[in-house]
Amino acid sequence: MNRILIIPALLLVFASCEQKKVEQNIAPTNTMTFPEKIANGTIYEVNIRQHTPEGTINAFVKDLPRLKDLGVKMLWIMPVQPIGVKNRKEPLGSYYSIQDYAKVNPEFGTDEDFKNLVTKTHELGMYLILDWVPNHTAWDHPWITSHPEYYAQDGKGNIVYEADWTDIALLNHRNPATRAAMIDAMKYWITTFDVDGFRCDHAGHEIPLYFWEEATDAIDPIKDIFWLAEWDGARMHLTFDATYAWPLLHVTEDVYKGKANANDIAKWIDNDLKEYGHRPVRMTMITNHDENSWAGTEFERYGEGVKTFATFIFTAYGMPMLYSGQEAGLSKRLKFFAKDTIDWSDSKKMQPFYKKLVSLHADNEALWCGKYGAMPVRINGEDANIYAFQRTKGSNSVIGILNFSDKPQEFKLKDNSTAGSYTDYFTGETFELGAKSLKLTPWQYLVFVKGGK
Repeated sequence: MNRILIIPALLLVFASCEQKKVEQNIAPTNTMTFPEKIANGTIYEVNIRQHTPEGTINAFVKDLPRLKDLGVKMLWIMPVQPIGVKNRKEPLGSYYSIQDYAKVNPEFGTDEDFKNLVTKTHELGMYLILDWVPNHTAWDHPWITSHPEYYAQDGKGNIVYEADWTDIALLNHRNPATRAAMIDAMKYWITTFDVDGFRCDHAGHEIPLYFWEEATDAIDPIKDIFWLAEWDGARMHLTFDATYAWPLLHVTEDVYKGKANANDIAKWIDNDLKEYGHRPVRMTMITNHDENSWAGTEFERYGEGVKTFATFIFTAYGMPMLYSGQEAGLSKRLKFFAKDTIDWSDSKKMQPFYKKLVSLHADNEALWCGKYGAMPVRINGEDANIYAFQRTKGSNSVIGILNFSDKPQEFKLKDNSTAGSYTDYFTGETFELGAKSLKLTPWQYLVFVKGGK
């Protein structure tokens, strides 16, 4: 018997079985790849520390069924690694001051707790991506002493930090060894915890694009994952599936302040499509952990227009995201470096509204992100206070009419191609679009759907 031939054959069978085990643990199972898997989805940013009174992974797991019912398709978990102690800001420090890339913060739980979170997420048919911090580490990260050459240094050889971020040490990704170590750390979370991708913090700052080329080349063969860059720049789509539409958030804020108007929104979308094209995925939002803590809650920044701007980012352009507590009308700035539990009482009754928005986005192919949906076409003239659009893909057509002002407005169709009788998605009220103008109340938002699920 030729054992030399049999042993490799057995190894091949064993490897095949192991591969099947891994594939069975990756959910949802389908033939699609990213970003198509998330084309109709909403991303939900999870702040483990503030999400529950306990501030732990296991406490958050109990909320998964509610998020599934809300319609969330992908969880973005803010960093779960230990937080640096040296030069720490305030009592608990920043999630983004990583003390060790390959550990779970014991304040949040254990390795097994995080594995359970990933498993439970997959069992519910959702995906999970981990916030990754490649730009810097804490000052007590082991690399500081074992590999100081991994870090950016001044002319005297001192490791440097960025701006007023005194709790972090800046890495030098021009060093091939730094890049290799970072990629190994990222692989660890794919192979050990089966995460579905990364939201990459500060992805284009002090980080050369060739690092991301090397990272995706090394990691993508292991598993099909989703790459989200916290950065705005078309070049990032050479390696990333999705980028932040940061400027759009600030344009909408300016609209509420009266510094910009609906024409500026239309112009921004037009310019973004010219720069990026229709294929890339652009993540849209009205809040996140940075905006909430440092710039103010969505109610501070959008006032009575919160629902209008939320409807806009779920319907007009890109892939929408929600932040922990946003769906419950979070109306306080969460502390960034200290415990500050979210109030889930939902006094403003926002959850039914956001559940309808998530379903609206998911059920209408015209609204899906990037090339999987349709480009918006403005259907009103250059009315400075109204942004009205139509998105059509196949038999599915969605019309949105948004009054971006605190005063009554009159909407007029640019032409009669979309004239007809329509039912508002939110209220069930019937409206006629045609020769007569349509009167809108302050901050009124209307959505008309034809041919969705």
